[in-house]
Amino acid sequence: MISRQVLRPCVNWVFSQKVPIAGLSTVIPQPITQPEVQYTKIFINNEWHNSTSGKTFPTINPATGEVITHVQEGEKVDVDKAVKAAQEAFRFGSPWRRMNASDRGMLLNRLADLIERDRIHLASLETLDNGKPYSDAYNIDLSLVIKCIRYYAGWADKIHGKTIPTDGNFFSYTRHEPVGVCGQIIPWNFPLLMQAWKLGPALATGNTVVMKPAEQTPLTALHVADLIREAGFPPGVVNIVPGYGPTAGAAIASHPGVDKVAFTGSTEIGKIVMQTAAQTNLKRITLELGGKSPNIVFKDADLDNAIDTSHFGLFFNQGQCCCAGTRIFVEKDIYNEFVERSVEKAKNRKIGNPFDSQTQQGPQIDSDQFNKILELINSGKTEGAKMQCGGDRYGDQGYFVLPTVFSDVQDSMRIANEEIFGPVMQILKFDSLDDLLDRANKTMYGLAASLFTKDLEKALYFSSGLRAGTVWVNCYDVLEVQSPFGGFKMSGIGRELGEYGLQAYTEVKTVTMKIPQKNS
Repeated sequence: MISRQVLRPCVNWVFSQKVPIAGLSTVIPQPITQPEVQYTKIFINNEWHNSTSGKTFPTINPATGEVITHVQEGEKVDVDKAVKAAQEAFRFGSPWRRMNASDRGMLLNRLADLIERDRIHLASLETLDNGKPYSDAYNIDLSLVIKCIRYYAGWADKIHGKTIPTDGNFFSYTRHEPVGVCGQIIPWNFPLLMQAWKLGPALATGNTVVMKPAEQTPLTALHVADLIREAGFPPGVVNIVPGYGPTAGAAIASHPGVDKVAFTGSTEIGKIVMQTAAQTNLKRITLELGGKSPNIVFKDADLDNAIDTSHFGLFFNQGQCCCAGTRIFVEKDIYNEFVERSVEKAKNRKIGNPFDSQTQQGPQIDSDQFNKILELINSGKTEGAKMQCGGDRYGDQGYFVLPTVFSDVQDSMRIANEEIFGPVMQILKFDSLDDLLDRANKTMYGLAASLFTKDLEKALYFSSGLRAGTVWVNCYDVLEVQSPFGGFKMSGIGRELGEYGLQAYTEVKTVTMKIPQKNS
């Protein structure tokens, strides 16, 4: 069973505020503070359906704790219907399978156009349902959603095989064919972005999809579903079933008609998804899971940049980023200054109404996450770390947590080992370089890492030695759709984004033909 309490997201796609980003607006239009919720049903075969059971579930505004609306609760029987529709759409000879690859790209570009048209509404809906600041939703998330879909639209007619010079009188070549029906389970921290990460490569390569959005944030995924219909994708190509992890999520992971499953969430649930895939039909699998990323600041670093970027790398998106730089190792000579200035930045961080243009930090996603963060903060205090600021809730409604900074953190403490997924900075000290790599790598995770130094040889040495899927040097959270993202160790299996992200959605077929020696 997939526990909804631990079905946590772990992926983010963000940029350092120091880096200019093409496509970002200098003027952000006003949000719709009460966006209309148009879609709350299950999307199958380009049609809207009530759940078979008649059940619904509430989706909550995390800034107030109030119910926004009720959404149809999909379960196994609804997933069965969605998989059947996806199988029919994938049938050999179907309109989708006969469609020219370039036309698939045109459909994806049309979808990007429609998302751009509805950008203000989608960003407002994301802010309402997720709690992230509207400025981030509009200017970062939506920019990158559109960019991701257009990127994979460009790949649709460029996925090809090779001819192979085999021995003997044979002509041998490979085809990269779609895997089939892809089950996709996405998280709540970047709902629109994670939907784009999953849909882009799956559709560019000709697969069909059954997707479950996070139960905390289903609204934008369902709006995009109707844009998929409007764009002209054939019925059954994309099906979206909102529901809970133990029911809808488990049904996708275990369904024998699903050929591949892509999951973004906690390492704990990733293990269950992997076991389920192996026990049923040995599904192809990609997992993007947890992180506890080391961020190393050497004494020769540009300290202004290191402090500003480390602050962003930890606190962005309310700290709800799997690759957040949560273990900050600072060299002894600059430790006290780094702590003092980091605390000052945390205290000045604007927290509050996510629709306010000045807000930098909104609420945590729900009461479970809110309580877990406060419990881990208490563990830090109990185990002897020095809490420099924060450490409590903000306000008297919603799930806001004050930006929190701990110094004098030791490697053995819970806050230095467990993924907090909240606005809690942990600053550790190092004096010797001898065991620094061992300390940085001493974690079950390996999603990301970073280091700040002006020494090129040091940068090369440590970036080679850090066991992580992404290493940033003198920057943080600089991720582009062209570059692959994924983790070492228990941070996941496979890669998303870039050309590497296509590999999980194709099967390689070898075709070998005998060449006649003479014309008979």
